[in-house]
Amino acid sequence: MPELPEVETIRRQLAPVLSGARVGESWAHPSAKFATATAATGAVLGELARRGKYLLAPLDDDRELVVHLGMTGSLAVVARTDEVDPYVRAWWDLDLDGASVVPDGVSGPAVRLRYRDVRRFGRTVVVARGSYEALPTLAALGPEPFDPAFDGDALWRATRRSRARIKTQLLGQRVVAGVGSIYADEALWEAGVHPARRAITRVQAHRLVPALQEALASSIERGGTTFRDYRDARGSEGENQRHLRVYGRAGEPCVRCGTELRRRVWDGRSATFCPTCQPR
Repeated sequence: MPELPEVETIRRQLAPVLSGARVGESWAHPSAKFATATAATGAVLGELARRGKYLLAPLDDDRELVVHLGMTGSLAVVARTDEVDPYVRAWWDLDLDGASVVPDGVSGPAVRLRYRDVRRFGRTVVVARGSYEALPTLAALGPEPFDPAFDGDALWRATRRSRARIKTQLLGQRVVAGVGSIYADEALWEAGVHPARRAITRVQAHRLVPALQEALASSIERGGTTFRDYRDARGSEGENQRHLRVYGRAGEPCVRCGTELRRRVWDGRSATFCPTCQPR
């Protein structure tokens, strides 16, 4: 599933193209998960934003188009075409006369923003701006990991009353927004925190926050992580998978101490860790 770095990569690529563009004709799959996307027709798009793993495109009438990529979703600006793609779940024709950038390889002022999702775990919806009753996960998101208020003390306070394992809490999105399994594993290893711990100390929390921030920031710089499905808005794979220290490396030696990395499943989610660097 695309996590914060993958969604932020797409946001940065699309933001200068979409800002100021007017939505013309649109289409959406009749499923309730996608159908309301056509309500953006006629609106002018504002600056594309991100909240956790969600993309938020403000409209000029106090509404916003919300896109969640799910597991296999992709969002791209492409040339208009009559070609039938069974995995396209929504599209919006755009007039780019008001936009600041026209993407390379796309000719003319009229192009298409296309949402493609093979497994249909994603979502496209138009809502009143900031009104997320229909999207309870978005409504309940915790702080952004780069928010100055999100520090070690904030993380420690958010986790200390729970008996859930620390990795489970990180994946729950209420403690911090946008973190999934890849970056949780990487950050927990960097901070020396065992993923199955049911409580972390204040000292560990102060190590874990910068570890999370570094894992996310370095992946953004590399365009995200691609193992199978993820592609950015230009159709390219990310590069961060070549730099992971623990995720996906079970059975290999730890790059810090040489101990064989282990993979275990807790709470229905797997975790890869070093039993030496991350004592339980």
